[in-house]
Amino acid sequence: MSPTLLWVASVALIVLGLLGTVLPALPGTALVLAGIFLGAWIDDFVHVGWPSLTVITLLAVLAWALEYVAGLLGANRAGASRQALIGAALGTVAGVFMGLVGILFMPLVGAAAGEYLARRDQQRAVKVGLWTWLGLMAGLLAKVVIAFMMVGIFIGALLI
Repeated sequence: MSPTLLWVASVALIVLGLLGTVLPALPGTALVLAGIFLGAWIDDFVHVGWPSLTVITLLAVLAWALEYVAGLLGANRAGASRQALIGAALGTVAGVFMGLVGILFMPLVGAAAGEYLARRDQQRAVKVGLWTWLGLMAGLLAKVVIAFMMVGIFIGALLI
């Protein structure tokens, strides 16, 4: 396979991964990491060596952890029920089919609906939905920022 085609594949994985940081259907940081590893391999690890790849991999792991923990912290802050967490997850999946607005707001709707079904308290359901959503959005923002940091380190290492 030609190096040009491999570089196209590397860039495609990275771009798809960056899109995946906001689209729940795609494993964003994993795709970015795969594209970066492919790029480093194409270059025989000359410019992007193991120290850079180690930092990039640690950032990917941090992004996965923050995404998970941030949503739970938001839900925990409001005392969310198990049903609220399930509702947020189902809302996230449903949001994929509704475009950007669905991706951003269906987790809130799902968490609020789940909490309402669990406790039949509308005010509490709104609070849980909002805090769960804020946690998820904080995790999403962290994941996007970290993915761009990963790409920045990769590009920086390539250019040095």
